[in-house]
Amino acid sequence: MSPADADIAAARSAVVRYGRRLVADGLVVGAAGNISIRLGDTIVMSPSGINYDQVTEASVNVLSAAGDILDGTGRRSSEWPMHRRIYDLTDAAAVVHTHSPFSVAVGAICDEIPAVHYSVLRLGGPTVRVAAYTTFGSDGLAASLAAALADRFAALLQNHGTIAYGATIEGAYDRAQLLEWLAEVYWRARLAGTPRILSAAELAAVSEAARRHRYRGGGGS
Repeated sequence: MSPADADIAAARSAVVRYGRRLVADGLVVGAAGNISIRLGDTIVMSPSGINYDQVTEASVNVLSAAGDILDGTGRRSSEWPMHRRIYDLTDAAAVVHTHSPFSVAVGAICDEIPAVHYSVLRLGGPTVRVAAYTTFGSDGLAASLAAALADRFAALLQNHGTIAYGATIEGAYDRAQLLEWLAEVYWRARLAGTPRILSAAELAAVSEAARRHRYRGGGGS
């Protein structure tokens, strides 16, 4: 295989592998959510309407920059415009979209997740924003998401789920997991009372400590 073919094969394998992790980690049920990896102008993306335990490398779509299916037996995901928008706006190499339960719940009642824990900094800032609800797969959702992701690596999608991106599929997935963890922490804290939110000064001190100890993302180990 040529290097390009080898890269595409590796990306398809990763989409299958991380799709199964989505289910195992409780971030989706059935065929919900999606994963994509960018290779230059090509996007390798999980297919629509197939449960992750049934997704094969052959069913994973290889898409052109315009969204045309270059290879793959599966149907193209309706969320392709959302992934494409993130790739247009950032240097992301991978995107993970989940329907994780605490994130969906928090996104339905809040405008943001505040700094209930300092690891929020690993998602790009002191809050995680909620993108206003629009129908899945629409250009409106892609536009709403763009505002929520300004200077951030992840966002909640109101009454829908989450989106996270990274320089690798591993990084994007880790951020999706962290976002669900933060949503659960915030949900449980609000059930118990009024959460104490870290101040800007406290978050700045965390960032400084992270730089001193060389922690990635400013969020501690």
